Amino acid sequence: MERKLIADFVKENLAEERTGHDYYHGKRVAVLAERMLLADHPEAGQKSRDIAYTAGFVHDTIDEKVCPNPSEVLAKLREVFTAAGLSASDQDNVFFAIEHMSFSKNIDRHYRLSLEGEYVQDADRLESLGAMGIARAFVYSGKHDDKIYDPEIPPMELVSHDQYRNHEETTINHFYEKLFKLEGMMNSRAAQKEARRRTEYMRDFVREFRHEWDLD
Repeated sequence: MERKLIADFVKENLAEERTGHDYYHGKRVAVLAERMLLADHPEAGQKSRDIAYTAGFVHDTIDEKVCPNPSEVLAKLREVFTAAGLSASDQDNVFFAIEHMSFSKNIDRHYRLSLEGEYVQDADRLESLGAMGIARAFVYSGKHDDKIYDPEIPPMELVSHDQYRNHEETTINHFYEKLFKLEGMMNSRAAQKEARRRTEYMRDFVREFRHEWDLD
């Protein structure tokens, strides 16, 4: 498979992205998904690796948070995948993963992904943890005019996609509503280990933030 075609499409498609879902995020997810897949399954062949890499790289090109017309992008992706040498069945694997892997899509139900899709989902969730997760949380909130923190706005228990997208949010609440929960949602052994490390780093950050906030 010609991976450069995949990377070039994402670089062009997300050139103006400023919320932490850009080309470099896609690249990190692609590399991390393939790396973890091989760590847990060293027998994985090139086909499986290409699926994980491709889904990881392109997953945010159709994300509702950053894409105004996902169906249009999906059609373009089909052309790019074909040109890159990805078979029709492998393309379907990629499409199912990127259309069903997000946190919001799995709040009120759980989609069963392929093995490769599970590693892409894990890699994307790991990108929401640790130092990278902290940075991305704040840049996303800033872009959407959310408050950093407001003690009068308590964290909510999220029960649906629409609630998740439309409730009043602060950046610090986002850690409690979503980010701290991701460690327990990982599919793979490799991701579970890394999630523990990154989550502890993030908990230390929030503890320090709360300490500095509470000066009364």
